[in-house]
Amino acid sequence: MEKIWLIIQREYNTRVRKKSFLIVSLLAPLLLAATSLIIAKLNAPGSADEVAVYDESGLGLMARLTSTDDTRFVPATGSSSAAATAAFKKSKPKQAALLVFSKDFSLDTTEGVQLLANGNMSLKRQVNIRKAVNKAVGELKLTRSGLNQTTIDNLKADVNLKAVDLSQQGGRENNAGLTTATAYALSILVYMFIFIYGVQVMRGVAEEKSNRIMEVMVSSVKPFELMMGKILGIGGVVLTQFAIWLTLSYAVTTLVGPLLLKNDKAPVATTATVKTQPAAPASAAAADTAPAAPADQPSTPPSLWGVLEGLPIGSILGGFLFFFLGGYLLYSSLFAAIGAAVDDQTDAQQFMFPVTIPLILSYIASITVVINGDPNGPLAFWLSMIPLTSPIAMVMRLPFGVPLWQLLLSGVFLIGGFILATWIAGRIYRVGILMYGKKVTYGELSRWMFYKG
Repeated sequence: MEKIWLIIQREYNTRVRKKSFLIVSLLAPLLLAATSLIIAKLNAPGSADEVAVYDESGLGLMARLTSTDDTRFVPATGSSSAAATAAFKKSKPKQAALLVFSKDFSLDTTEGVQLLANGNMSLKRQVNIRKAVNKAVGELKLTRSGLNQTTIDNLKADVNLKAVDLSQQGGRENNAGLTTATAYALSILVYMFIFIYGVQVMRGVAEEKSNRIMEVMVSSVKPFELMMGKILGIGGVVLTQFAIWLTLSYAVTTLVGPLLLKNDKAPVATTATVKTQPAAPASAAAADTAPAAPADQPSTPPSLWGVLEGLPIGSILGGFLFFFLGGYLLYSSLFAAIGAAVDDQTDAQQFMFPVTIPLILSYIASITVVINGDPNGPLAFWLSMIPLTSPIAMVMRLPFGVPLWQLLLSGVFLIGGFILATWIAGRIYRVGILMYGKKVTYGELSRWMFYKG
C-alpha cells in the first residue's frame, strides 16, 4: 500500500498542478454559466412581432385578432391585397409578416388565408399567428351559434393534478419534469467523466510505455500496483474537480443567480380592446362571493437548491458517488490494459471500440427505457444489474426512486465486475507494458491473460 500511495500522490499532484486543470476546473463552470446567461438574455422576448392584417372577407377579423406579448396585429396599408403587399415589402421598420384574408374566406372553409413574409419565418412565429387566427375564427363561430367566449371559458375544466409518491415517508410530490431533468444531468456527468478520465488513464500508460519509463518503474513496484496507483490517483483528480464544480455551482445558484434574475420591473398593466359587453354574474350572490383579484406581489426567483428539495437528495448523491466511482474504476482498469497493450494511439482505437460500446449503448438504452419508458420495468432492472451498464442505468433511475435491495444487489454486482475487470486488466497490463514493436491482436491479449510468472 505504501508504494501504491506514492504512485497515487505522483499521479494526483502531476495533474492537479497543471494550468489546464485549474483552467478547466475554475473557468469551465463560470464560462458555462456566463454562456447560458448570454443565451438567455439574447433569447429573451423583446418587442412584439408586428403583423400587418389585410381583411377583405368582410368578417371583421382584424378587430377579433388579439395581440399578445409576442405578436401585435395592426391594419395593413393599402386599398387592395396587391397594394398591401407592396406596402409590406417597403415597411420600415420591417414588419414580421402580412396576414391576408381573401374574399373567398368564410367560417365554413379552411382556405383563403395567406401569411406573407420577407424570407423564411420561424416556427414559433407561425404558431403564434395561427393560434390567434384560430381563436378569432372560433369566436365568430360561437357568436353565430348564439354562444359567447365567456360562457365557453366558464364551462372548461382546468384541474390541478398533483402526483404524490407514497413510497416516500409522508408522501412526496412527484415532479416528473424535475425528476427527468435530474436523471439526464446525472447520466451525462457519469458518461462524461468516465469517458474523459478513462481515456486519460489509457493515454498516460501509453505515453509512459513509449518513453520507456515503465522499464524503470516496474523495477521498484509490481505492475498491478502501478496500474492501481494510476487509476486511483486520477480518480482523486476526478473527485477534486467534481468538488470544485459543485462548490462553484452552489455559489452561482445561491449568491449570484438571485442577483442576476431579480425582477425589479413594476408589473405592467395589460390593456385589451373591449369588443363585447361582459356577461353579468349569474346571481348577486355569485358576484358578492367572487374572490377579489390578488394584489401584484414582487416575484422572487426560485433557488435551484430549493427546487431540488422535492427529490431524495441524500440517496441520489450517495448512489451517484458510488456508481460513478465504481463505473470509473471498472472502465479505467480496462482503458489501462488497452494503453499497456498498444504502442501508439492509432492501434488503441480498435480496442477502445468494444470497451466503449456498453457505455454508449447503456446511455442510449437508459434514455429510451428508463426515462421515456418504465424506470422500474424488467429491461431497466437488468440494465441496472449488468456492471458495464449499471453506472449509467442506475444513476438515471435514482431520481425516480429505486428499492434498497436493487441498489445493494447492483452495487455487489458492480464491485464484482470491477474485481473481475481489474484481474483481467492486471494480467494484460503486466505483459503489455514491457511488450514493444509487436502488433497486438485479440488472440494475443487472451494469451497474455494466462501467462505464468
